[in-house]
Amino acid sequence: MSPRCVEQHTFSRWTRATQPLDEVAMDALHTGNESSSSRTGSRPADPARLCPAPGTPAPGGPLTHLGTLLAGRDAPGSGGWDRLDLGFHHQLGAPREPGTEAHADQSITILHAKVAQKSYGNEKRFFCPPPCVYISGDGWRVMQDHLKADGRGGDSAYRPCGYMCLDSSAQSQADSFKLAFDEQQDSRMFASAKSLFISDQDKRKHFCLLLRLFVGHRQEVGSFHSRMIKVISKPSQKRQSMKNADLCISSCSRVALFNRLRSQTVSTRYLSVDRGAFVASARQWTAFTITLVEDQRVDQGDFVLSEGFICYGCVVQLVCTETGAALPPMVIRKVNKQHAILDVDEPVSQLHKCSFQLRDDPEAYLCLSNDVVGLHHAPSSAKDPGRVVLNDGSCWTIIGVEAVEFTFNQGPSCIQTPVTPFPVITGLEVNGGGHVATLEVHGENLSPHLKVWFGNIEAETMFRSPQSLLCVVPDVSVFSEGWRRLRHITTVPLSLLRLDGLIYRTAFSFTYTPELQPLLCARGAAGGWRREGAEEGQPDDVLLETIHQEFTRANFHLFMQS
Repeated sequence: MSPRCVEQHTFSRWTRATQPLDEVAMDALHTGNESSSSRTGSRPADPARLCPAPGTPAPGGPLTHLGTLLAGRDAPGSGGWDRLDLGFHHQLGAPREPGTEAHADQSITILHAKVAQKSYGNEKRFFCPPPCVYISGDGWRVMQDHLKADGRGGDSAYRPCGYMCLDSSAQSQADSFKLAFDEQQDSRMFASAKSLFISDQDKRKHFCLLLRLFVGHRQEVGSFHSRMIKVISKPSQKRQSMKNADLCISSCSRVALFNRLRSQTVSTRYLSVDRGAFVASARQWTAFTITLVEDQRVDQGDFVLSEGFICYGCVVQLVCTETGAALPPMVIRKVNKQHAILDVDEPVSQLHKCSFQLRDDPEAYLCLSNDVVGLHHAPSSAKDPGRVVLNDGSCWTIIGVEAVEFTFNQGPSCIQTPVTPFPVITGLEVNGGGHVATLEVHGENLSPHLKVWFGNIEAETMFRSPQSLLCVVPDVSVFSEGWRRLRHITTVPLSLLRLDGLIYRTAFSFTYTPELQPLLCARGAAGGWRREGAEEGQPDDVLLETIHQEFTRANFHLFMQS
C-alpha cells in the first residue's frame, strides 16, 4: 500500500448533496495528483462509533492517503459509517449494545458573527446576529436517562442549561448570559445569547466567546470556545483594500442577512430557512454560503464557481448550509440612503447595507414584507439610471459568520468528568510508506491521555506536545482479509479516544491505497520471497507479514526512546 497525503479544508456546498455519503466522500478526494485540496460543506452529522461500513466501493482512479469525512444534514444518512463490534469492549470497560453505541454521539454547535461592534459609554450594542447554540445527538437522551435512573431530582435536574460570556478573566457571573434551550422540530435544542456586548473598557482587538454547558445543575459537560471575533467600532464605508482583507466577504464563505426597519432593534428580522422555505425570523438566523458565480449566462445548475472576494455588481448565490435550499442567482448591489447603486464594483465589507437583484429579472429585488420573504419590483429611474429607489424591506445587512462544532461520545456509562479541553485536529502528515508508516497528528489541546484510533483499531500513540501526536499506521490487513488479492481502497475514520473511554470525533479519515504492482504470490519466485514449491497462503507469506509488523513496532519504539 502506498500512502499519499492531502490537506483538507471544509466549506459549505452550494448544491444539495444527493449522492450516498461514501460516494460524496470519494468525489471529495483528488485523483491522480500527489497532493490536492478539497472542500466540503456540511455540518458533520452523527457517524457511527468507530468503524467504516465494509465493502467500500472502489473509484475509477487512485485516491489520496488522507481525507475528510463528508457527513452532515445535507448528506443522506444511508451510506454513512456503520458500527462493527470488533475488539472494543475491553477498551471501554463493559460490553455495549451496537444500537446504543452507534447513536450515542453528542454534538454542540456554536454559531456567531465574525465581527462585533464595540459599545461606548452607557450604550449597549448587542451582538447582531446573536450567538446561538445547537445541541443534537441521541447521546443527550442517554445521558438524561442515566441521570433519571440515579434519581437526581426532577426534570430540571437533567435538562441542558448553559452560560455564555466573553472569554475574559475579568468577566463576572453577572456578565454571563444564561441560555434557555428549547427543543426544535428536528429534535435539536436551540438557545441564543441576545444581550451580549463588548464595552469600550475592553481594549482587545479580538476575543472569543466562552460557553459553559451543564446537564441540570450538577453535571458539567465542559467549557467550549468559539472562533476569534474581530472588534470594530463601526462598519467601514471606505473602499476596502487587501490590508483589511479580514473585513471583506469572500466567495464560499458563510454569511448571515438581517433586515432592520427604520434602524429599530426590535424590528430586526433574520433571513432563515424553515422546513425548506425561506422565512424572516425574529429569533433564529441561518448561515448561508455565498458563492461567486463566474459565468453569469449559464443555465441554472451548471454555474462556474470561482474564488476571491465578493464585489458589488457580481452574480452570487445563497445556499443554506443546513438544508441545501438555494435562492436563485442574484446580483449584489450596494445600498446608500435606501438607493441601490448600480455602478459600484468595490468589495463587499462586513455589516454593509446591500440589496439582491434577481439576475433574470433586473427589476425584482429580494424583499421582506410582513415577515414574509418575497420580491419587490423597483424599476430604474430615467433621470438617474445608476440608482434604484428601494423600500425598507429590500435593504439587507450582510455579515460573515462562523460555525464551530464539538462531537463526542460518552457511551451508555455517561462519564462524569468534563469533556473539555476538547482536542482539535488541524492537519495530518504521513511519514514513510508501505508497512513502515507513521502518522503525525497536528492540532490543539492534545494530551498524553489520548490515543489515535483508525476505525475500531487502536494505534500505538506517542505524545510529543499539546500540538502534536505521533502514531503507527495499523496494517491494512486488520481491516480487510486477503487484502493482497483485493485491489480496492479501504477508508476508515480517525478518532481520538481518552483513557477513560471518551471518544472525540474528527472530520478526518484515513485511506489505504493499493499499489499498482503484481501480486506478491506472482513476484515470490523471482524475488526470493518464498521457497520454491511453496503454495499460496503458506507460512512463508505469514512470516513475512509478521516480520514487517514487528519491524514497524521496533522502529517506533526506537524513535520514542530517542
